[in-house]
Amino acid sequence: MTPEIGHFALALAFALALIQSVLPVMGANRGKLLWMQSARATSIGQLVLVAVAFAALMRSFIISDFTVVNVASNSHSLKPMLYKIAGTWGSHEGSLLLWVLILTIFGAAVSVFGSNIPDSLKARTLAVQAWISSGFLSFMLLTSNPFDRVFPPPANGNDLNPLLQDFGLALHPPFLYLGYVGFSIVFSFAVAALLEGRVDAAWARWVRPWTLAAWIFLTAGIVLGSWWAYYELGWGGWWFWDPVENVSFMPWLLGTALLHSAIVTEKRDAFKSWTILLAILTFSLSLLGTFVVRSGLLTSVHAFAVDPERGLYILFLLALSIGGSLALYAWRAPMMEAGGVFKPISREAGLLVNNLILGAATGSVLFGTLYPLFLEAVTGEKISVGPPFFNSTFIPMMLPLVFFMGVGPYLSWKRADLPGVLQRVKFVALASIVATLVLWYLQEGGPLLAHLSVLLAIWLLLATLREWAMRIRLFDVPFPDALRRARNLPRASYGMTLAHAGLAVLMLGLIGSSAWKVEEVVFVSPGTTIEIAGFEVRFDGVERVRGPNYFADRGTLYVTKGGEAVTTLFPERRFYPIAESSTTESAIRSTIVGDLYTSIAEPASDDAELSGAWTLRILYEPFVNFIWLGAVIMITGGGLSLSDRRLRVGAPKRKPVLPAITNPAE
Repeated sequence: MTPEIGHFALALAFALALIQSVLPVMGANRGKLLWMQSARATSIGQLVLVAVAFAALMRSFIISDFTVVNVASNSHSLKPMLYKIAGTWGSHEGSLLLWVLILTIFGAAVSVFGSNIPDSLKARTLAVQAWISSGFLSFMLLTSNPFDRVFPPPANGNDLNPLLQDFGLALHPPFLYLGYVGFSIVFSFAVAALLEGRVDAAWARWVRPWTLAAWIFLTAGIVLGSWWAYYELGWGGWWFWDPVENVSFMPWLLGTALLHSAIVTEKRDAFKSWTILLAILTFSLSLLGTFVVRSGLLTSVHAFAVDPERGLYILFLLALSIGGSLALYAWRAPMMEAGGVFKPISREAGLLVNNLILGAATGSVLFGTLYPLFLEAVTGEKISVGPPFFNSTFIPMMLPLVFFMGVGPYLSWKRADLPGVLQRVKFVALASIVATLVLWYLQEGGPLLAHLSVLLAIWLLLATLREWAMRIRLFDVPFPDALRRARNLPRASYGMTLAHAGLAVLMLGLIGSSAWKVEEVVFVSPGTTIEIAGFEVRFDGVERVRGPNYFADRGTLYVTKGGEAVTTLFPERRFYPIAESSTTESAIRSTIVGDLYTSIAEPASDDAELSGAWTLRILYEPFVNFIWLGAVIMITGGGLSLSDRRLRVGAPKRKPVLPAITNPAE
């Protein structure tokens, strides 16, 4: 009976979404307050009903109700409880239900917490949000019902993909979707502003917290996915420019540009058209990602293998959302008033350069991701666009961005004093060069691009810290006064400092683990010793162990350095009999300066001499943990900014629109 309750709740939610998509916007057009305020009740009602449906599906997974097709296909009675729960969103239908649940959460949050938003703008925003939820609820009800039944049910189910049975990946989809779908409310604000014909500083202030929240969640989701790929897949990498990785990265890039553009709109009443366009394009890329992973175009552990007919439905929703919003933008954007005037050397100009670089970088990733798919669709020819293309196009664009990020906070609004800025950063530049030369000496050379990247990462870190020190006048006033100024700094100021510093730390991790990584892949038998990065690793053999729903061959690696014991590592090769598939479980010795990373596999050879041998992969990855540390610092910075009271309740009052005076005597 529980699945039927969930299905009925989805149908009722769809009915409420249809009402919400029409009644509030009609009320806004006709000035009927009651109609506009109906959006609050319908958005909360949608959330409650979709939450009931989601709870019904989760209960079906928890009790292993294999009469539900979704549960039978993605769970097993022996699976640990955590992964039974995670199986709720581990399939196409379940993840789509999570998508809609988050969509309704953001809609209800605006209706409840947006008390300072004008009724007309809120009504239009929630109506647009309902248009989106109507599309996806209809998609579920017509083509992807998560509550379809099967009779007779299988005895134990077919199990979830073993690669997905991991704590990191259990958290990855919810955070990623909170980011993806979080940009939907920003999109709704943008379309509502176009419908209303008004974008101003107050609108930008209302939009910024929602943009920042989506950016924080998307950052966390991407990092969790990268961390999972690093320790779970056994290849020792954290990013492969996989198309499905790229479709989550592109909204993050444009979302970052949107976040900075909204600041200019709020502070200087400029970039209004550009901010609206970024809001539309950012969510459009989120929708594109949804289409790519559900259309059957890709074969990936990240993608949902579904029939192309479902992909056509999503393509229709994609064309309707993107095409309609861009058509509205083309009609309304030229009517927007020009913003504040600024000089070529100013903070506005710096943020404009930031936006242009991020936009170009997004375009390069989009081209490299979609070109092979279009080529195969048109000609049938299959090509691969991999890391060499992205590294040669994306990285050179990012390096100038890092430089401007270091300079930007020193620039003043409207017009900046360039000689004064150079005077403030000259010691930062000198210290960055010295630190890079020291690293060059310690590493005995290395790739030139890597050292240039290190130079810019150190530059960004030191420039960011220097700017913070100037704000509190750390070396200009007595320390107690500087401490008092530090306590009085707004949280958003600390958020910017931490976000920029976190990116610098993350860059050091990316560079170190890529440019100076050491790797050995060898065949080993018990007693074999390998030397790598100053460590001695002895392979002591493999034993068979049993898990809750798998068997594993567990290797034992005894690690020493300079004759002294360091640690013992236990990499595994697991076999899941229900799913009839295997996974690699790496064993890692982690320190802040680097990871010793190990994994084992059976040798891909029938050579009799290799009987009883194993393939052992060992890597030493310097500073790889700086990636996760930098990401945590960035997310913390975003959270601090979001907690700033000015962003939550301090939106400025809108100036009244005065009627045009046609007769001077009046």
